[in-house]
Amino acid sequence: MRILVADDQPGVLEAARFLLKSEGHTTVTAESPQAVLQLTSGPAADTFDLILIDLNYARDTTSGQEGLDLLAALKGAGVRSPVVVMTAWGSVDLAVEAMRRGASDFVQKPWDNTRLLDTITKQVARARASRSDLDIARTVQAKLLPSGPPAINGLDCAGRCIPALGIGGDYFDWFDLPDGRLGFVLADVSGKGIAAALLMAHLHGAFRGRLSLGLPSATELLQDVNRQFWESSPSEHYATLFYGVWEPLHRQLTWLNAGHLPGLLLRSGNGLEHLESSALPLGMFAHWTSEAQTTTLLPGDTLLVYSDGVVEAGVVGRGEEFGEERLVNEGREAACLSAAGLVDRICSRVIAWDDVQHDDCTLVALRAT
Repeated sequence: MRILVADDQPGVLEAARFLLKSEGHTTVTAESPQAVLQLTSGPAADTFDLILIDLNYARDTTSGQEGLDLLAALKGAGVRSPVVVMTAWGSVDLAVEAMRRGASDFVQKPWDNTRLLDTITKQVARARASRSDLDIARTVQAKLLPSGPPAINGLDCAGRCIPALGIGGDYFDWFDLPDGRLGFVLADVSGKGIAAALLMAHLHGAFRGRLSLGLPSATELLQDVNRQFWESSPSEHYATLFYGVWEPLHRQLTWLNAGHLPGLLLRSGNGLEHLESSALPLGMFAHWTSEAQTTTLLPGDTLLVYSDGVVEAGVVGRGEEFGEERLVNEGREAACLSAAGLVDRICSRVIAWDDVQHDDCTLVALRAT
């Protein structure tokens, strides 16, 4: 196993290195929270089987706040390695608080060698089993997303979803409708991780199932989906979404925005229209209703529909979000690209805007041709 050990005392680091080496493990050491974050940033985030950290680094403190802040930072950065904390003060309250903030277990210093090794073995085994389950969930969720854009007259379209934790609550889909029409949806389920992924799968099934029974109007479709989602999900969960139907004969887009971020309609003549929300998110109440709206897409017009992970990227680490203005500018500057090229360009810019992706990033682009 590869284990990261963090403590401000060289003697403690040396003792841990000697003990772990005797068991055949590889040890990397750090003397400060900043060093831990550097060693677990970017591609190195998941290279450790376990992280063992002290809760106190300044010699004149016993509060454990530095360690608690480090735990929060690791969790915020998406580090999935189990974290075991060490404290020399035997504070049960502090250990409980550490586990509440994401620690897997704790040991007291000076540690008992047998107990420390047993704790490491147990937590690594548990984490590996959990990752196996996550890999399965990730594969299943990936299969629920479209493999590629549909072919439709008068429209070039593409979409991409990049979950922050490998799985998440963002969702988009295309629907082949009668009379050569194309339906599409982009949704963002509240929450993150496995719970959000399960609700996302349920939303996917609700859309697909209802459309397979016959084509209702856009409003009727969302009313049925809302009822199913409300009946089978916890009361505190909901989904914002943007649903649209492209009708190529009249170049008309019919759309509904249920509590979602506004769709950005970039007109070919440099105009900008916001397709704002006019209804509550789905799943909040048993009854839902809204009136669909329509607009015409002329050649060169581009519609961008996105989740909040796109415009809010960077707000945690960089301190400045990517924002709507940058999104619009990227759309303008990529006017010569295909819809797929536009989506890839924007997603790469968004992910690069911050060192660590903190939220699911989903984008759909439709360009009239």
